[in-house]
Amino acid sequence: MRKFFLHFILLIAVTFYIPAYGQSDSANYSLRKTIAYGGSAAAYGGALTGLYFLWYSDYSSGSFHCFNDNKEWFGMDKIGHGSSAISIAAVQTDVFEWSGMERKKAILWGSGVSMAFMTTIEIFDGFSDGWGFSFGDMLANTAGISLFAGQELLFNDQPVVLKFSMHPSRYADYNPDLLGENLVQQTLKDYNGQSYWLSFNIASCLNPESNFPEWLNFAVGYGAEGMIGATSNPGEINGTPIPCFQRYPQFYLSPDIDFSKIKIRNPWLAFLVKSLNFIKIPAPALEWNRVEGMKFHAIYF
Repeated sequence: MRKFFLHFILLIAVTFYIPAYGQSDSANYSLRKTIAYGGSAAAYGGALTGLYFLWYSDYSSGSFHCFNDNKEWFGMDKIGHGSSAISIAAVQTDVFEWSGMERKKAILWGSGVSMAFMTTIEIFDGFSDGWGFSFGDMLANTAGISLFAGQELLFNDQPVVLKFSMHPSRYADYNPDLLGENLVQQTLKDYNGQSYWLSFNIASCLNPESNFPEWLNFAVGYGAEGMIGATSNPGEINGTPIPCFQRYPQFYLSPDIDFSKIKIRNPWLAFLVKSLNFIKIPAPALEWNRVEGMKFHAIYF
């Protein structure tokens, strides 16, 4: 959940300092490099500083240690790691390319920055008594960056995009300290309301002469529900009994939109829309889970 928060910080920081200088051929690329590299370093340092005061400062530090959290939250936190790693790599790649760097080199550097950033956070975890270095997290980070970089290098495109959606859940009320006390906190902490999607671009699989809309995607989603704790549900919290909720994963099918395929002339707006392409749009969805079986949602967030 901490890593997912960081991806918003970097998107906001990068969005402000990139498009403001335009995209014309006459632009001063030396100035662009200064802005891109300096802005990236500032965003990197600012995000880590903010993370320290928001999370790590409340916990004592000790010797470096590892922690196996692979069985927590039905793997939802691991997918969140991959999503954050992809978003940071994608934004940084655009930053470096905008500065004048050749596209392939920008992909490698952007992916490297993302891996360095996510690894730094894991090292922080390793020294914190509240967490520990997680090899599962590192595997998720690597998988996410590999998905991004591999598609860019092979196809010069992202025919498959890992996306995120969220809706408030009733479970946060039973454990607000862990799952969030308000909508903003629950967006980051409550895995019951989160869903992750592999969004496939249909047009990329068809003949280039096809008239199929380039922006229309088909998404396969994953979520989980009934989770009051990471691996099991407590019987009570602070003396208050907790109902017996059944924990189970959920699987979805839904249409989606690839915002990067929508033609936008304004470079600032185009960059902003592309940066927000990690969000799955609300749309009709078909859900299957082992408790309720198959059911249809007219609109699923």
